[in-house]
Amino acid sequence: MNRPRWDYARLIAHRCGGALAPENTLAGLQLAARLGFRAVEFDVMLSADGVPLLIHDETLERTTDGSGSVADTPLARLRQLDAGRWHHRAFAGERLPTLQQTLAACLDLGLAANIEIKPAAGLETQTASAVARLIEDSTQAWRDVPLLFSSFSEQALAAARAVAPALPRALLVEAIPADWRARLQRQECLALHCAASQLQLAQAAEIGAAGYPLACYTVNRPEEAERLFAAGVTAIFTDRLDLFNPLRG
Repeated sequence: MNRPRWDYARLIAHRCGGALAPENTLAGLQLAARLGFRAVEFDVMLSADGVPLLIHDETLERTTDGSGSVADTPLARLRQLDAGRWHHRAFAGERLPTLQQTLAACLDLGLAANIEIKPAAGLETQTASAVARLIEDSTQAWRDVPLLFSSFSEQALAAARAVAPALPRALLVEAIPADWRARLQRQECLALHCAASQLQLAQAAEIGAAGYPLACYTVNRPEEAERLFAAGVTAIFTDRLDLFNPLRG
């Protein structure tokens, strides 16, 4: 099988701007680009009316001034919420961006994007299909943004593959399972993403020898990053954009 490529940057900004900006916002993207990052990761789920937008939690309380379930809230209401003040008053008024707005920003900023499909419970197929269809059916210029889908849900990865088979995919796990190779092959995945805290360094060599990139989350100390790279890890996701200089690597 010829797997589609996604050229991994060694350093990937976690949830757009890591700890330096409100997560999953355009402000975070802009900050990552200013600091020299070439790739970002962000989370996508659906509004009540089926629009893909950026948010990590299934509920609104932690990262907005709203309340309730994302999946039960229409986009018009979600777009009214303040998604920045919780982080710092300097970001007051920052909105939850749609996936379409985010991809347009990635194109303008020259950022590759790892889209984590993060469906609300029971909406795995619907979320992945909507995200993939938005990409596959679009004639917009942001189709040229280098994209990678990832998800903890194999059901979501299968749904994304059914709609957009040419777009590369990565399987997300915490600890690497014994059947990792079979799971990657089953979903025709390009790569494996795992928790750095759960990785056994021998596993990195095994995965690399099999020809799969391995990316680790969430790595916030440069010395840990160097240890992982030395073991054969391809890339890391980081919240501490201020501690890494992507222009050096």
